Amino acid sequence: MAASEIFKALSSPSRLSILRRLAKEPASVSTLVEQTGLSQPLVSQHLRTLREGGLVTVTRTGRESVYAIADHHIVHLVEDAIVHVLEDVH
Repeated sequence: MAASEIFKALSSPSRLSILRRLAKEPASVSTLVEQTGLSQPLVSQHLRTLREGGLVTVTRTGRESVYAIADHHIVHLVEDAIVHVLEDVH
């Protein structure tokens, strides 16, 4: 995947939030809905974008889909960007 496509997938604050939560532990859509306060369709749409971008993986167990970080390099990229922004604020 080209770097520009990765940054495009990371361009949404909601997707960044989802990635940060998945960095802690894999989660189902319903868990992410509870944690983020976003609607189920919106969480599913963001997860589809992240999955298509190769940033998350999905494992299906029965009717439940559990999402996880596909590449922990992305977590470092997100966290470094957040630290950088917070440094600029202070």
